Amino acid sequence: MEKKQVIVYVDWDDNYCACVEGLACVATGQTPAEVKQRIREALAWHLEAMREDGEEIPAKLQGDYRLLYQLTAQALLKSSQSMVTQAALSRATGINRQQLSHYSTGIRRPRPAQRKRIVLGLHQLGHELLAVE
Repeated sequence: MEKKQVIVYVDWDDNYCACVEGLACVATGQTPAEVKQRIREALAWHLEAMREDGEEIPAKLQGDYRLLYQLTAQALLKSSQSMVTQAALSRATGINRQQLSHYSTGIRRPRPAQRKRIVLGLHQLGHELLAVE
């Protein structure tokens, strides 16, 4: 039987913040790894409390499930800025650097198609780096 997928949205402000889709379950951390660990722990505690209170557990969280982490565009850009310059990402995505800067600082939020271009641009840059021998 295939595991159900539970989306965890991760955003950035001063820390990373994760929330589980459809639940009032959140966690924060200074790094993506830290927030992933904390949201797993918070979700386990949240589900335990729901069971103790006799609340119905959402179907997607019954049995086997896996957490899928989706970073907002701002979190994605913040987490990649130490590895990729905005100039390189601009070339890879076709999105101008000022617009990328607005997404990175949270001044603007990209449409889903723009976010997808950012993800594909990061993947392209990663593949180019992997091809270096």
